[in-house]
Amino acid sequence: MIQKMASHIVGYPRMGPKRELKFALESFWDKKSSAEDLQKVAADLRSSIWKQMSDAGIKYIPSNTFSYYDQVLDATSMLGAVPPRYGWNGGEIGFDTYFSMARGNASVPAMEMTKWFDTNYHFIVPELGPDVNFSYASHKAVDEYKEAKALGVNTVPVLIGPVSYLLLSKPAKGVEKTFSLLSLLPKILPIYKEVISELKAAGASWIQFDEPTLVLDLDSHKLQAFTAAYDYLESTLSGLNVLIETYFADLTAEAYKTLIGLKGVTAYGLDLVRGAQTLDLVKSNFPKGKYLFAGVVDGRNIWANDLAASFSTLKELEAVVGKENLVVSTSCSLLHTAVDLVNETKLDDEIKSWLAFAAQKVVEVNALAKALAGQKDEAFFSANAAAQASRKSSPRVTNEAVQKAAAALKGSDHRRATNVSARLDAQQKKLNLPILPTTTIGSFPQTLELRRVRREFKANKISEDDYIKAIKEEIKKVVDLQEELDIDVLVHGEPERNDMVEYFGEQLSGFAFTVNGWVQSYGSRCVKPPIIYGDVSRPKPMTVFWSSTAQSMTARPMKGMLTGPVTILNWSFVRNDQPRFETCYQIALAIKDEVEDLEKAGINVIQIDEAALREGLPLRKSEHAFYLKWAVHSFRITNCGVQDTTQIHTHMCYSNFNDIIHSIIDMDADVITIENSRSDEKLLSVFREGVKYGAGIGPGVYDIHSPRIPSTEEIADRINKMLAVLETNILWVNPDCGLKTRKYAEVKPALNNMVAAAKLLRTQLASAK
Repeated sequence: MIQKMASHIVGYPRMGPKRELKFALESFWDKKSSAEDLQKVAADLRSSIWKQMSDAGIKYIPSNTFSYYDQVLDATSMLGAVPPRYGWNGGEIGFDTYFSMARGNASVPAMEMTKWFDTNYHFIVPELGPDVNFSYASHKAVDEYKEAKALGVNTVPVLIGPVSYLLLSKPAKGVEKTFSLLSLLPKILPIYKEVISELKAAGASWIQFDEPTLVLDLDSHKLQAFTAAYDYLESTLSGLNVLIETYFADLTAEAYKTLIGLKGVTAYGLDLVRGAQTLDLVKSNFPKGKYLFAGVVDGRNIWANDLAASFSTLKELEAVVGKENLVVSTSCSLLHTAVDLVNETKLDDEIKSWLAFAAQKVVEVNALAKALAGQKDEAFFSANAAAQASRKSSPRVTNEAVQKAAAALKGSDHRRATNVSARLDAQQKKLNLPILPTTTIGSFPQTLELRRVRREFKANKISEDDYIKAIKEEIKKVVDLQEELDIDVLVHGEPERNDMVEYFGEQLSGFAFTVNGWVQSYGSRCVKPPIIYGDVSRPKPMTVFWSSTAQSMTARPMKGMLTGPVTILNWSFVRNDQPRFETCYQIALAIKDEVEDLEKAGINVIQIDEAALREGLPLRKSEHAFYLKWAVHSFRITNCGVQDTTQIHTHMCYSNFNDIIHSIIDMDADVITIENSRSDEKLLSVFREGVKYGAGIGPGVYDIHSPRIPSTEEIADRINKMLAVLETNILWVNPDCGLKTRKYAEVKPALNNMVAAAKLLRTQLASAK
């Protein structure tokens, strides 16, 4: 039998090494397979994950971290907090209700989706109010614990903590925005008691509550809620070991004091990668007899752990908390990393030696735990030290010319010479657009045939000529469709791109790519983040050929489509050997070269997406100003050299932008398209509160992440709400996001209705004059 050392994993990727769950979900949604088929794939994945961790020697293995969509939606189901529009009548929540909340259905829209803290993972935001009748409506946590136990694995069931659940929620539509979500604590805690009691009865000896909101800037009232919640649960938790897990940042001194004072709690999980300052709090005051789950293995990046440095940190902690009370852990769930480096057949050996995916991180955690127990694997540690040294000294990491160019940026703020109002006038003279101009965000549906063409070209099964011919045909189809729909500013549909970041990274130096390095973004949507291992530059133009080709097919303006430097940074696995802003400036210079080449090629509208700018905002307000300064500066660098007549667009999606609206204005784009429909038009409240925005703006008029097709009347109603707070001459009409995840059967009628709504409003505005 494998001896289990004091080791713990916060959570593990769910999609499977070859995205098995993604394909099973999509097959089920398309009605090509049954619920039983989906459940079988899920059960097989859970079983393999638990076995893998058990075989690796992990002592504290999590359960209930698997999800069909996301863990917050699972908690909403557990609490029976289903919004009335989904027609749920009680009982155990099934797939129909669950996926309707996540994705919407033919008659009602989905719940809001937003970013999980500062990651590229998303969660479905609970909609709560004083009239919600909570009930124990999903037994998933208990069922999965029993499932693992039947396989011979005694797991640590994981629940989203009750206070974090409420703090991550929002008041439902029709509920006062000032409603205190924490006032619902007495209503949900009895259900947590039921779940805990069932887990105890099933044989659980440990339980993990994820309370990540403890790392935010919380006032005393919110901190007091944690104390009240665990006071209430204390008697039910008696007889269990209780772990409170925090991650993604440091704890404030007040939050740390609250955490270690919680009743009924046995152990504290701390992120010591992104929360390194928390170490000082532990050293100055750690409660006697409690466990510290020390998150020293990075759960959010793919670099191999510096085992010697981590071991040194752990030895320091051992002296404070005691050898028997120290558990080696990941800094957060491994959900945010790729699954297994073994599946990477095309990475060269040098770069591969610098990396660790989820499966390798499990091994690192156990190796550190064994070393602490006096069973250090000297060969493993030596190989790790050699890889660390190789990365530091490799000539492929450093490009002096790039570093010099980036260093020279610091003397200017890189603003365009003319203000946005004068630029918009110059652009209108050139583009001659109607009021309420229509456009889309960039991508069009990625058909199976299109994916096959790209796949075969990459595998050298078709020639470059055949590939170019096929992509040109797809672009022509997309251009013709947009002209038929009478859209004003066109896109080429991005048929040559599998992913908006990967496409650019493949053409920039300093990037490496994986074959199977998939990471879940939301639901079945997976991304394959590039790896930035060295200094970044652009060897040659990346998009000019395709944009010029598309523009030659139409007399209407064709947008050049680029991904911005901050989004490329935030959606990549970024080198951790220099500050992030230095890498971002390098990417900005590369994108600047591309923008200027597009302009020279006759592209008059260029969109530089910064979908992830808000996502990278630090969790603590004290760090916001510095991040926003360099992030916004990076965007301005990309387009500071273009003419007034060249219209610069940017796009942002699925985050709360209200708190950074002044930084968005400071980006100085000519037009911004931004998510709005799924979040109950939260964005518009900024303008109702008096923020003046003089550039063009397109708050999304319908949610593309749902298969639902909005009517012309519904879209017109949304546009009218926008016109109540925005000037007619700056408002654009567009979907929330790109269309790549949708089918043409959904896209055509939705866009047709969008254009019809814009025309209807134009007619009404003209007759009102």
